[in-house]
Amino acid sequence: MRGVRPFDIVLTGFLLVLAFLLAWMNLADGTARSWLVLPVFLATALPVLWWRRAPILAVGISTAVMLAHDLLFGEMVRCGAGLPLAFAYAFLLGLGSERRKGLVGVALTIVLAFAVLVFDTAAGFEPFPLVAVILVVLWGIGQVARSRSALGDELRRRNAELAELRDRRAALEVADDRQRVSQQLETLLDARLGQLEDAARSTQDDPRATLQHIEDGSRRTLADMREIVGTLHEPALAPAPSVAQMGALLERSGRGVLTVNGDPRELPASLELSAYRIVEHLADVLADETAVTVHFRADELEIAIAGAYAKGADLRGALARARERARLHAGSIEAKVGRGHARVLARLPVG
Repeated sequence: MRGVRPFDIVLTGFLLVLAFLLAWMNLADGTARSWLVLPVFLATALPVLWWRRAPILAVGISTAVMLAHDLLFGEMVRCGAGLPLAFAYAFLLGLGSERRKGLVGVALTIVLAFAVLVFDTAAGFEPFPLVAVILVVLWGIGQVARSRSALGDELRRRNAELAELRDRRAALEVADDRQRVSQQLETLLDARLGQLEDAARSTQDDPRATLQHIEDGSRRTLADMREIVGTLHEPALAPAPSVAQMGALLERSGRGVLTVNGDPRELPASLELSAYRIVEHLADVLADETAVTVHFRADELEIAIAGAYAKGADLRGALARARERARLHAGSIEAKVGRGHARVLARLPVG
């Protein structure tokens, strides 16, 4: 609420124009006898420019200047510029001040309206009670707008925090998978190296047998490593999901149809699991009739997902989790979102 904003400049300019025109009319018809009425009248509206910094002080200065205007120039038409000034202050005080300060500000706007009408030759003092009621109502409307604005700011802040937490959670899930795999690989390699050392000692008189043992052990080690990396976050007894199971995934959710292009072939277990998880994450937030196309290329696996997403769906979180999966294989995720639809293209290098 600090500083001068374009709205404040426009509002102050409008009120200054009203004050200038009204002062000019009073001078033209002879009601006002001194040209000093013009700058003093303009001075009543000028403090509006700084209402955000000190709203009570601004309305207090305008009220004091208006009272001085009464004492200096006596009876003349003031309601055409003074009442819009009081109404603007009442709403701005409700919008920018707490309730206790706002009540003080409303009292000052009522005094300002009194100063406007007490010597007014057009409207007179009779409408003062109605004007006071209008000022209180405008202050109440400003308070409602203030509370709604504060609620909107709080919701935006909480949404930003939740989005950040979702992104961190997605990153932590993948980091946990990497840590589990790293620990299992370290244990496996230690065991295999010990076995190879024992085999080399037992066959040290036969170099061919030693090399054969090393080759067989290396192959078993690589196979076990692929199995460990492929399982990632899955329970040890459950088979790791793969590209071949994407169709069943979409059928169970009832949210899409799978199309496979290219030359389907078996890929590394970890890559197939990541491809499956990418589709799973996005299928959870997309609505019915989602189109999923898997294209087996020579050097990469391409997955295209297109469909509408439900209102309130955590599409951002799903994309964050999908990107983390793609980064495991130096892949990429491209997403285009607009008008309730999303198009996602995932590319996972093969080999």
